[in-house]
Amino acid sequence: MTKHIYAGTGVAIVTPFRKDTSIDFNALDKLVKHIIKGGVNYLVVMGTTAESVTLTNDEKQAVINYIKEINNNKLPIVIGIGGNNTQEVVNNIKEQDFDGISGILSVSPYYNKPSQTGLLHHYKNISAACPVNVILYNVPGRTGGNIEAETVLKLANDCENIVAVKEASANFSQIMEIIQHKPEGFAVISGDDGLTLPLISIGMDGVISVTANAYPDIMSDMVSNAQKSNTKKARELHYKLLNFTNLIFTEGNPSGIKAALEIRGIIQNYLRLPLTKVSRGLYKKIEESINKI
Repeated sequence: MTKHIYAGTGVAIVTPFRKDTSIDFNALDKLVKHIIKGGVNYLVVMGTTAESVTLTNDEKQAVINYIKEINNNKLPIVIGIGGNNTQEVVNNIKEQDFDGISGILSVSPYYNKPSQTGLLHHYKNISAACPVNVILYNVPGRTGGNIEAETVLKLANDCENIVAVKEASANFSQIMEIIQHKPEGFAVISGDDGLTLPLISIGMDGVISVTANAYPDIMSDMVSNAQKSNTKKARELHYKLLNFTNLIFTEGNPSGIKAALEIRGIIQNYLRLPLTKVSRGLYKKIEESINKI
C-alpha cells in the first residue's frame, strides 16, 4: 500500500444552502466539524458534490476560505479546479491563493470530448501551471469521455506534481492496469463509494467519498480496516453502509446526500437548479436506512 498524503478517506464536501439558496455558513461549520471529528484523512472542497458549477467565483472562494479557517491546518485540503477550456483552467490556477491548500482535483474535460492526445496536453498544461499537487479525475459517466490507463500512466511518469488519479470509471481492468504499472508514490483513489472495498483489495489507496459527509467515522473505519487487510471487519462496515450508499445516488448526487444530512440534523435540504430534492418516496427510504445504521 502506498504511503501517500491522499491514502485513506477523503470527503467531497457538500455546500449547504438556505431556503433562498444562499450559502449556509453555519451549517457548513457544523458539517466540516462533523467530518473532521469522524477521523477522515483529507477534505475535498469544490468538487462535483459541492454543486461548484452553480457557485460564482466569489462564492467558491468564500467557501474555501471558510473551510480553511475551520480546518485550521488539521487535515490536507484539496480543491476542485477543472473544466473543458484548458486556458481557463490554467488562468484559474494562476489566480488561486494556494496558502493552506495541498492539491487540486481536476476533472477531465467534458462535452467537447478530446482525444487521448488532447487529454495529455490538457493535463500537462495544468501540471506546468500548478504550484501544488494535481489529482486527475476520471468520471466518464459525467464527462462523456475516458482517461485511458496509458494516458494516466504517461502523466504519472512525466509530471512530477501529478500524484494521483481519482478513478470513477468502474472499469476494473483499466484500474488494475494503472495499479500494476504506476510509478512508486502515485495514488489510485476510488470515486465510487460502493466499490471502495473491492477496489482496495486490488491495490487502490482509498476513496474520495460522498457517503462520508453523513458517516465519516464508519467510512474511515472501513477503509482503514481494508488497508490493514482486516477483511472481516471491513466487510461488515461495507455492508452496513451499502444500502444507504446505493440510495443516496439513486436520484443523483448531491440530492441524495443532502436529504441524508437533513435527516441527520446537520444541514437543510436545499439545492440550486438544475438539481432538485429527491422524491418523497426515496427520502423515506433514506430515512429508514439511516434508522437501521
